[in-house]
Amino acid sequence: MDLSALGLTGNEGKVYRALLDLGPSLAGGIARRTGLHRRTVYDVTEQLIQKGLIGYILENRRRVFSASSPERFLDLVKEKEALVEGLLPAMMAKFSAVQEKQETNFYKGKAGLKMVFEDQLAAGGEILVLGASGMAYEMMDLYFHWFDKRRSKGKIRTKVIVFEKLPKKQIALSEIRSLPAKYGSPLAVNIWCDKVALVLWDKERPFVIVISDERVAEGYRNQFALLWKIARE
Repeated sequence: MDLSALGLTGNEGKVYRALLDLGPSLAGGIARRTGLHRRTVYDVTEQLIQKGLIGYILENRRRVFSASSPERFLDLVKEKEALVEGLLPAMMAKFSAVQEKQETNFYKGKAGLKMVFEDQLAAGGEILVLGASGMAYEMMDLYFHWFDKRRSKGKIRTKVIVFEKLPKKQIALSEIRSLPAKYGSPLAVNIWCDKVALVLWDKERPFVIVISDERVAEGYRNQFALLWKIARE
């Protein structure tokens, strides 16, 4: 049971798990269970006490430690959310000021790709996709299933040009046309609002370049309109 995802260090996780297994215990018992030095156990228990994850009572002037309910982790998450909400306005103001100066951003990996697609949903305008590939769904099938449901719920329309056979199942609020497969490539172009994303669908190292510029977006939008007329339904 790895508790690092819940914000605990390795030693904190060891001590908390030990107390879950042992019940109320002295530092010596925790040390034997975890293999940690007794001094380390005392340091870690202090850290866990401050987080409200363990408590203690005194018996014959010795501390007997016990684990708090695991529901305490939910309280910690809520406390962090409240902290973030308090800091967010100031951070967003600084972020927006910096973003206004940046016209091109690079994102790597699936996490980076998701950030770009989330921005498309947040913008709320029509999305144009040139060179959509089945590899996108192959790599991020669950995410795009969720993405399309949210896009449909938000009434965000999309036009898609593929360089392969049309998918058998149509996607809600989407118009799909195709061009000959021989002109296709792993590169796709997404156009929305004043942004253009160049997405390289590579299973090992996917990445995306986002250009934020009205002129660039308009240029790509015009090219898309021309190809849309040529593409077959």
